[in-house]
Amino acid sequence: QVQLVESGGGLVQAGGSLRLTCAASGRTLYIMGWFRRAPGKDRETVAAISRSGSNTHHADSVKGRFTISRDNAKNMVYLQMNSLQPEDTAVYYCAAASASTELTTNQYNYRAWGQGTQVTVSS
Repeated sequence: QVQLVESGGGLVQAGGSLRLTCAASGRTLYIMGWFRRAPGKDRETVAAISRSGSNTHHADSVKGRFTISRDNAKNMVYLQMNSLQPEDTAVYYCAAASASTELTTNQYNYRAWGQGTQVTVSS
């Protein structure tokens, strides 16, 4: 089982940047994803990355602004967030999936979750 701990959230002005980090321990060769839940909304997929890091997916709402990456040697997954907007305000979660496919964005395939980190973007 993998344990996940997110960090890097905070308060930033619109147009600013943050980099979220997910530290993984235990068995770590999983498909990894970032998700977010805004107040009053369902949790949504933000980005996902394959085990090797060669294949990624970004939600349309963040494409061109956010980038997911991973460093398997350090057991780290990152989410670089640029040009942040107030609508990006949410709790961001890191999660791990063990699907048989190379990449999955289906939240139900993600079985291990971090505790979340708050991102607040002021206008």
